[in-house]
Parts: sequence; C-alpha cells; structure tokens
Amino acid sequence: MNTAAQNRTAAEAEPVAVVEGLRVEIGGRAIVDGVGLRVLPGRILALVGASGSGKTTTGLALLGEYPPGARVTGTVRVAGGLIGYVPQHPATVLNPARRIGALLRDIARRQVRHLPGRRRRAAVRDRVLDALARVQLPDAEAMLRRFPHQLSGGQQQRVVLAQALLLGARAVVADEPTTGQDPLTKRRIVERLAAVAGQGVAVVLLSHDLDVVRALADDVVVLRDGKAVAAGPAAQVLHDPDDTWTRRLLAEPRDMRPIAATAGGTVLDVRALTARHGRTPVLHDAELTVGAGECLAVVGRSGSGKTTLARCIGGLHRDHDGEVLLNGRPLPRSLRDRRREQLAAVQYVFQDAEAAFDAHRPVLGQIARTAVRLRGLDPAEARAEALTALSTLDLPAQRSLRLPGQLSGGELRRAALARALLARPEVLVCDEITSGLDTFTRTSLLGLLTELLGSGAIPALVLITHDLDTAARAGRIAVMERGRIVETGAAHDVLHAPRHPFTAELVHAARQFRGAAG
Repeated sequence: MNTAAQNRTAAEAEPVAVVEGLRVEIGGRAIVDGVGLRVLPGRILALVGASGSGKTTTGLALLGEYPPGARVTGTVRVAGGLIGYVPQHPATVLNPARRIGALLRDIARRQVRHLPGRRRRAAVRDRVLDALARVQLPDAEAMLRRFPHQLSGGQQQRVVLAQALLLGARAVVADEPTTGQDPLTKRRIVERLAAVAGQGVAVVLLSHDLDVVRALADDVVVLRDGKAVAAGPAAQVLHDPDDTWTRRLLAEPRDMRPIAATAGGTVLDVRALTARHGRTPVLHDAELTVGAGECLAVVGRSGSGKTTLARCIGGLHRDHDGEVLLNGRPLPRSLRDRRREQLAAVQYVFQDAEAAFDAHRPVLGQIARTAVRLRGLDPAEARAEALTALSTLDLPAQRSLRLPGQLSGGELRRAALARALLARPEVLVCDEITSGLDTFTRTSLLGLLTELLGSGAIPALVLITHDLDTAARAGRIAVMERGRIVETGAAHDVLHAPRHPFTAELVHAARQFRGAAG
C-alpha cells in the first residue's frame, strides 16, 4: 500500500482523469446517474456496489466506451496518456487465434523500434518475460506457446494486465481483477496492483470483493442503482459510512446453511482422468465421486486444473484419458458423441455467463430452446417452463425478454442456471458461479442452490470455486494442485484440519488475507 506521504503527494497531483455529472441512459433508464470521480496518479480508487449498480459502465466511460444506443451527458476528461483496461472476462479481449507470445510481442515491438534488429529482438523478449513475471505468471516459456483458451480465467486476467503494463498505461481500470482467483493468487494480485500504484500509475478498481477493497483502496465510491451513495477516503467509507445501504453492503451477511449435508448412491464417478492441452499435461489421474444429493466443491489455485476437470466431465474437453461414469455408465468424451439424454444429464454453467448466450437473441428464447432441443418439448410448453424456472430463481420475466448484454452479471448467472435446469440434469457443474458477484447476489444464489439440491431438482452438484467461504457450504471438498487432486474430505475437516501441505497453505492464505483486510 502507499505510504501517507505518497498519498498526500498523489492527492495534490494533477488528475489523470476527471468525471463530472456522468449520466448514461439506455432506453430512457439511467444506469449511471450523476456520478463524479477524480482519478489521481499513484492512488487506488475503488468503485463498489451490487450487481447492476453501474460500476463497469462508469469504469468504461474513462476509456470513452459506452453501451450501444446509450445517451450520455456530463463530462469525462482524460489528461493525456493511455488508460488500460483489465475486464472481468479477459477472454473477450484476447485474440483466440493467436498465441500469448505473439499478442505480447506485438506490443513490446512498438516500444523498441529505435533499436537495431538483434538488440530489438532481445529487448522484446526481455520486456515480455518481465511483464509476465510482474503479474506472477509462472512457466513463462510454456505460457507464451499457449492460446488463450488453454489458460484458466485467472491466467487470462494476468495476461491482459501484462498487456496494459507493457503499453505503459498512466491508469488501469481493473474490473473484478480477483474474480475466480484462489487466496494465494489473490494476495499476489493485491500486491501487484499496490506496486503498480506505487510506481505512480492510477488504479480504478471495480470490485465486489470487499476484502480486496479494504486491502487496496485509498478512496472508495459506493454505487447503488447508478448513483454514488457514499464517497471519500477508504478509512471513512469502509469503517464509518453514513449511508444505511452502504453499512448493509459492508456487513457481508452470510447464509451459512450447507448446500448439502448427506449423499446417497454414486451419481458421478471420475476414474484415472488425465488431460492435455496439446502435448502439455494439465490433469493427472484425477479420481472423484459425487453422490446423490451431494455438493462437491473443487478448489485450488488458478491454473491448477479445476476448470479442465469440469470441462472433461461436461464433454467440453475431449483430449483426455480415463473414464467419466454417470450412474455407472461411461460417458463419451466429447459432446459430439453424447446422445441427447446424455447431453441433458450433465449440464455446465459457465463462469462467463454472458459469453454462453447469443448476444443477439433475447434470453428467454435461449433458455426455452434447451427444453425443446434436449427434452422434445413444443416451444410454447418450453417457454412456459422457462418462465416458471426464472420465477423460481427470482429473475423477473420482463428481464428475460432482454438481450444478454442488458442484464447484470447476477441476472445472467440466474438465467444460465435456469437454462441448465430446463434440461432436468443428473449432474450440474457450476464453474465459478459466484465469482464477481456482490455479497447479496452471492448469498442469494448459494441459497437457491441449497434449495434446488435439497428438493432434488439438482440430483448432484459439482461446484468449481476459488472461494473457500463458498466451498465451506459444500458437503465435501476436493483440493487440486498442479493438475492433481491432493486431498478430499468433508468440508469442515479439509478447511479446519487439512492434511496436505498445499491445502494448509491455501487455508492459511485465506485467513491471513481476511485478517489483513479487516
């Protein structure tokens, strides 16, 4: 964190950007209403609030970007220089057809054009490797050979941050930079952003993670329904807010009911699963079972193989050996080879819910199509069932008539969950379904999963998560490290009496991080 002297100096400096009276309307509805900001060099300004509060729209305004069809009033002034952007879903800004090395070298070359050929090549290499080291991406040489889809969400995020640092940005807008990150990686990201600010770069942090905000922010603006309801130095806003709603937000209410307590016969059985990205092994002899009525949480650091394991179960990663059995019967490796009833039986809810929907079609029709395609319902019956599912998940019918880009992150997660439920699955795989959500939405979503599993609407649940608080809600936990499952057991036992050294390190980091943030 910055010292008091650094903060005073930064506060007296010329702002990198100033926002005054910003109002952004879509279809006559204000999604940002009268917001003002001062982005100062060397300081970290955090925008916090519930899903749909206007954080991302405000952050993107600093880059001169607004939603299609938006009516914008107010002023946004940038005092020269580049403002970098690290989006919540970094895959959207990484070219899927180019390797990571090519993406980063293109940026580095522009900055060393004045050097002769051999020295230029060496300088490009040094800059790229330095950028990867600064964002804590290990195995840089292997990383440079991979395509974006071969990286975890956390690794993609750090690649985008490396791009911004390579570009020499004067300010960085970091949109949920710790989304999908384990406590160890989260701690390093916090250290990295603090170091970036220490070099005089302004950081605008958009985050639901209040531990991260408490650990990093110099200044905080709290948004609700597009309006700034609290603003000021972090010490004041986070510890003694005047606004009642802000106090509720900071209280972090938690519904600690377990998602599942007991399990019946085995529904899902993973045996000796070994997976690869090209020639690189990323999963080694993974074995696990999930019983009827059970929630299994899979935790581990970013890049440990959690999502690859989930994608193998879902038929989305075919380059693997071993078996995935559903109710004792092997499932084909690829979705292409699974029969309709097998496709319905294993449903996958993605971390990036928006990318899982067609951006040009209303959400309701996409949800209903699942029941038409996988269960043979006629369209009218499927639509009625979709509306019932959305009502159960507390998503108003009128919201589902909109395009995916017009829904908040929390609303899209509910829509994705409704679509999966319409298939009547035997196993539901949720990949970081609570990542990047505010406290209220996260608690509500976990409560819904509790009810759905308890009622039998979801016979078995696999919850991929970086968040140990979320994992604590599961019946059992499997811990992954470097592509291996290193420990499994009852959630309470794993989190309070871990047997494997990595699990102990992970649990300690989470406790240490929360203690430091408090």
